Amino acid sequence: MPHHGNEEEHGSSRDQGSKRDEPVIRDHRKVDPVTGQARHPKGEHHREPVVEPVETAADSDGDALAQAEEILNRVEVPAEESVAQGTEAAAAAELKNDLLRLQAEYVNYRKRVERDRAVAGEMAVIGVLNSLLPVLDDVDAARQHGDLADGPFAAIAAKLESALKTYGLTRIDETGVEFDPTIHEALIQQPGEDIEVDTVSQVLRSGYKSGERVLRAAQVIVAVPA
Repeated sequence: MPHHGNEEEHGSSRDQGSKRDEPVIRDHRKVDPVTGQARHPKGEHHREPVVEPVETAADSDGDALAQAEEILNRVEVPAEESVAQGTEAAAAAELKNDLLRLQAEYVNYRKRVERDRAVAGEMAVIGVLNSLLPVLDDVDAARQHGDLADGPFAAIAAKLESALKTYGLTRIDETGVEFDPTIHEALIQQPGEDIEVDTVSQVLRSGYKSGERVLRAAQVIVAVPA
């Protein structure tokens, strides 16, 4: 009869020998092929990454500006760079002051030039008007003698007087007004009736002024209170 006990012992021996002969496979991959997560060697503690809160678009511009200023204030600037920045700021401030002073000088210069140009133009006009006053005196004399009642010379005289008015020339020839020494030159004084102040009774030669400037005072006869 077969001896079953020995067969069982030989079978277990073969099984143990086959287990000892199988190769041992160690997986040294750093990434788990199943989960896709990183593997960590034994003895190292895995730290979860700390996720900082991200500001959303709902934050106001003022908050963002305040946060940016806080970050900039926390940035440390080396002493050498601070000195350089201070020097550059001082130079920029000095340059700005120079530009402002130059601009003020230019504005004053332009105003002075414009004022001088206006005065020069006014003096040129006054010079022309003064040179034409004798011509106007001749026109007045001819009109008083009736030589300019009609005809081409009367039209020319009217055009000349009209053209000179465009340059601000006005005649001083009113009678019955109070005597004004700034625009009148009294040649004769005579007593007047029913007057309380010195009054212009007759104009011997017309006066002229351009704007507020008197070119020539009018020569008049003045009636004084009796």
